[in-house]
Amino acid sequence: AHEKASYGLRVFIALAVAMGVCWHWQQLTAVPALFLGAIASAIAETDDNWLGRIKSVLLSLLCFAAAAAAVVLLFPYPLAFVTGMAVATFSLTLLGALGERYASIAQATVALSIYAMIGMDQHGSHDPSIAWHGAALLLIGATWYGVLSILWTLLFANRPVRERLSRLFFELGRYLKLKADLFEPVRQSDLHARRLALAEQNAKVVGALNAAKTAIMSRFGRSGRPGVQSGLYFRLYYMAQEFHERASSSHYPYEALTDAFFHSDVLYRCQRLLALQGKACAALGEAIRLRHPFDYGDNSRLATEDLRQSLDYLHARADPALARLLGALELLVTNLQSIERKLSEAAQSDSTSDNLDTRLRDSSPHTLREMAARLMQQLTPGSVLFRHGLRMAIALVVGYAIMQSIHADNGYWILLTTAFVCRPNYGATRLRLVQRIAGTLIGLVATWALMQLFPGTEVQLLLALAAALIFFITRTDRYMLATAGITVMALFCFNLLGDGFVLIWPRLIDTLIGCAIAAAASFLILPDWQGRRLNQVMATVLASCARYLAQVLEQYASGMRDDLPYRIARRDMHNADAALSVALSNMLREPGRYRRNLDAGFRFLALSNTLLGYLSALGAHR
Repeated sequence: AHEKASYGLRVFIALAVAMGVCWHWQQLTAVPALFLGAIASAIAETDDNWLGRIKSVLLSLLCFAAAAAAVVLLFPYPLAFVTGMAVATFSLTLLGALGERYASIAQATVALSIYAMIGMDQHGSHDPSIAWHGAALLLIGATWYGVLSILWTLLFANRPVRERLSRLFFELGRYLKLKADLFEPVRQSDLHARRLALAEQNAKVVGALNAAKTAIMSRFGRSGRPGVQSGLYFRLYYMAQEFHERASSSHYPYEALTDAFFHSDVLYRCQRLLALQGKACAALGEAIRLRHPFDYGDNSRLATEDLRQSLDYLHARADPALARLLGALELLVTNLQSIERKLSEAAQSDSTSDNLDTRLRDSSPHTLREMAARLMQQLTPGSVLFRHGLRMAIALVVGYAIMQSIHADNGYWILLTTAFVCRPNYGATRLRLVQRIAGTLIGLVATWALMQLFPGTEVQLLLALAAALIFFITRTDRYMLATAGITVMALFCFNLLGDGFVLIWPRLIDTLIGCAIAAAASFLILPDWQGRRLNQVMATVLASCARYLAQVLEQYASGMRDDLPYRIARRDMHNADAALSVALSNMLREPGRYRRNLDAGFRFLALSNTLLGYLSALGAHR
């Protein structure tokens, strides 16, 4: 939440300064283009160090300039224009294969090109000087936000690392609390539902681990020894990895433990200790975010001692029938004690990472040859990016044809809606479509009411700024609210150029048409039904588990070491399990006839998560 607030504040400052300059020079008609340029630049932004941010900004501006120039030059020639738009959209989509940076730049370039089309359609299609002036304003807005972004990165270089590590420990805390529920010694409890909830949370933990790794790698390098400043971040990241491995471990079926120790308090004590450790992880995340000392307290230590005494009492009874189960409990307690020990050491910022293999895997291409090879791999209908790029290109061409045939006013909003709603798979497109329509309706109603209440230009500009802030804070996880915000901002900005009331109905109609085109494209053009590739996702899970097991067995023979090959195998296993969870979630939104294997998929997810738990237990005790 705080990372998104920082992002939103950065955009707010950029837009506020742009608006202030236009107000000072009495050039309010330039506000919409400057705003849209800054928004496109913000969409292209990814987490990076200051040098990487400079490279990203320069590449973004180069793509933006090429896109805006192409729109201005080809706009009077419909056939050449639509051909160029289709080819550019397909090519830009394929750039996503090169990594998150290029995917964001590609998406922002498509958005800026459509912003340029909107400007041409409104006032620049017949006057080249006006057309180039509008394109220049877009680029000025994008450049201004890029400069601000670079300065922000220089001033707050390590803040994103802290934010992502903080989120990682929050997610780990939730995972530990869900894991604690499995130890509740209640017969006939719905363990299947709890395992599925744990699998979904595991996917969030994996995502947080990957995000933290990216932030650390972009600032402190892929290999070598961490310095004094970065040592704490490396240590916390590897601590989180170890927590995740130990927390995901399973030592014996929970049903058997419940039956065997139903009349003992040992499972309640396991549950309580795990829950306390979950709270401690959340507290550690808050301490990282605020840069405060971490106070672990005594509750977990006392709970560990109580658990140890309870287990010793069971050992003293020496029941031969429980010997195997007591061995499993002993390993479980060892795991919990290890987490306890690491948490108690977490506040020691002077600890070093000298004994750690601090290398991180970097799968991004770095040379032109590697980039070309990565792009060539996508030139097949089996590639998700290839299908999505083709789908996007055809959808935009269809949208352009419909716009021309019905002579729609402000019809390029159809293309804008299609570009933002069309997702790589049907389930995501369907969800985005519903959110887009609902958000647009809310935004239009809110704009109509606010225009009635506040007819003054000054207040409307302030409301546009607030709406833009809402959009950037919520655009990744609350898209309906984000759509409402950007709708309010757009209508207030374009109200500077004319009567904003007359744009309300065209905006709604264009949104409905654009959403319909996106839905049809996802359903008809090389649809990416998750059920058809579910067997491949399952096979990837099993293959990654096999590779991890091979690494574990090798270390049982040669000795424990947390080296790069072991960590890669462990992360690949968790990534594959998270990908299966995402695929099944997307299947839930697909038409019924395309998700006939859904129940089997969820059963496999529960079983694979159990297998992952047993393998993690082997890894934790290697």
